[in-house]
Amino acid sequence: MDIRLLLISHASTAAMRAGRFPADDPLDARGLAEADAARARLLLADDATVRVSPARCAIDTAAALGLIATIDSNLADIDYGTWQGRRLADLANEAPEALTAWASDPQAAAHGGESFSQAIKRVGGWLDTLASQQPLPPSQHKLKEVIAVTHAAVIRAALVHVLGAAPEIFPRIDIAPLSMVELRNTRRGWVWRPA
Repeated sequence: MDIRLLLISHASTAAMRAGRFPADDPLDARGLAEADAARARLLLADDATVRVSPARCAIDTAAALGLIATIDSNLADIDYGTWQGRRLADLANEAPEALTAWASDPQAAAHGGESFSQAIKRVGGWLDTLASQQPLPPSQHKLKEVIAVTHAAVIRAALVHVLGAAPEIFPRIDIAPLSMVELRNTRRGWVWRPA
């Protein structure tokens, strides 16, 4: 089945602006205003299947975009382990070697959470499952629209998986809040298209 998947990164949070790792933070007034403003510029199909990360910021973003979504744990952010809620600047002072290893080695998970490589495998598995859904007979063939409101790290993982790239490029992909990335699954497999 041909699938058009729109991955949308959640709106900014106070934690992001303070340089902290997320701790299931909701959107504050600024994030909600950003998501509300984005609603007009993001052209989203009314009949799309909508999935959302279980994180409060993603759920709040989906609601602000006017989307009725089903929670999908495969869209959860990276597990930051003991670094959850901690400021990046504090960790750079307290554990510079661990932070450097985590940022440069896709296998590293010094914080006791999920590594970049593990996130790529998890998100890639979700994409593969989505792509393997039963195709429609040719007479009923149409493009299936799926919208997923999630996290920058999940979108980066999806891109690495789709492109078949080395996990080492993970930190070189920058996904801003409320960015949208389009992936298409066709007979050729997943492809990345400008959104």
